[in-house]
Amino acid sequence: MQRYICIDLKSFYASVECVERGLDPMTTNLVVADPERKEGTICLAVSPSMKKFGVKNRCRVFEIPKNIDYIMASPRMQKYIDYSAEIYGIYIRHIAPEDIHVYSVDEAFMDVKPYMSRYNMTAREMAVMLMEKVREKTGVRATAGVGSNLYLAKIALDITAKHSPDFIGELDEDTYKKELWDHTPLSDFWRIGKATERTLAGMGIHTMRQLAHTDEEILYKRFGIDAELMIDHAWGREPVTISDIKNYHSNNTSLTSGQVLMRDYDVDEARIIVAEMIDALCLEMAEKNLYSQSFSLHIGYSHNSYRASSRGTVALLAPSNVYADVIGPVLEVYDRIADKKHLIRRLNISCNNLTGENRQLTFADILKDDKDRQIQKAMIDIKDRFGKSAVFRARDLQEGATALERNRQIGGHKSGE
Repeated sequence: MQRYICIDLKSFYASVECVERGLDPMTTNLVVADPERKEGTICLAVSPSMKKFGVKNRCRVFEIPKNIDYIMASPRMQKYIDYSAEIYGIYIRHIAPEDIHVYSVDEAFMDVKPYMSRYNMTAREMAVMLMEKVREKTGVRATAGVGSNLYLAKIALDITAKHSPDFIGELDEDTYKKELWDHTPLSDFWRIGKATERTLAGMGIHTMRQLAHTDEEILYKRFGIDAELMIDHAWGREPVTISDIKNYHSNNTSLTSGQVLMRDYDVDEARIIVAEMIDALCLEMAEKNLYSQSFSLHIGYSHNSYRASSRGTVALLAPSNVYADVIGPVLEVYDRIADKKHLIRRLNISCNNLTGENRQLTFADILKDDKDRQIQKAMIDIKDRFGKSAVFRARDLQEGATALERNRQIGGHKSGE
């Protein structure tokens, strides 16, 4: 029996921009991309009519054929979050929150088994009902996958729904084997990326049928514990439920900050960005009363460089969330691993193995830490009350600094507010 629904909001950002302009998302040529950035910038979304011309989501602006007339809409991330919240409100009027797993801003899984008898509907009919209510209320079209488990609901959405006239795909383990065991490419399947696809091809595996019938010992030897998931999915199995997801709590916690820079930075310029990112991470840890003793730094170089990246990790003497404790060791790692011969385009910093326990302090440490923490608390209070840019360091005014600009963004893109 089908019991899971996976609903995706069709070309969500582009659809919202069309609706806001009183235009039909299915017939309007529109892309969501920042016009202030160069033509190399990524389109966050393209409308369904653009896809009919072969224009793909996440393409670069310069890749759009010149003969297509289209509207370019600047990203408005807060607007999309508001629409997403409104749509979630529609869902919870019919499905309890504990039976919904929000996968992303535009996609959600639902366990509808408890509601099918209540509404006297099949899972497919419930999907239709929810899709229609979303369209009536917001103007945004949706697609849906219906499956006997979470994986099959996702695959029904990703692969079969796009070929269905009503934008709904439906699978159980039997129909999965009948319809998709010989489907290619393998990268169309959830959690199989291009790199994994190439690895499997090197093993002579090009379809889910071949993967399902491959000696499991060979797969475990090549992919380790990930082979278990691959084998289950090859057979259309998925034991995890929404209840399992809701009850899961990781023993390992971390915070991560990442940036793709607007242009290539030299090593000295990028050093400023690293300091800004550490400052923000320390404030976030302090606000959550968390501490870290280990910090990892990843540097990604310009696509014009022959070197791809550098990585390094530093361990403090004891867990801390104080900027003064962290900035020196992290910059030492940066200075050691950053290749001065290459320009930098991406930065990523992680605070690893977060804990709620601070280090054991001497009396001198207590006096110093107390002052630093009072400063951090004051900064957090000011930012909470007056906005992220209400207080900042003089460093943030230097040429190339990005903190103030990023404070006006959501997810690295314009909030639109």
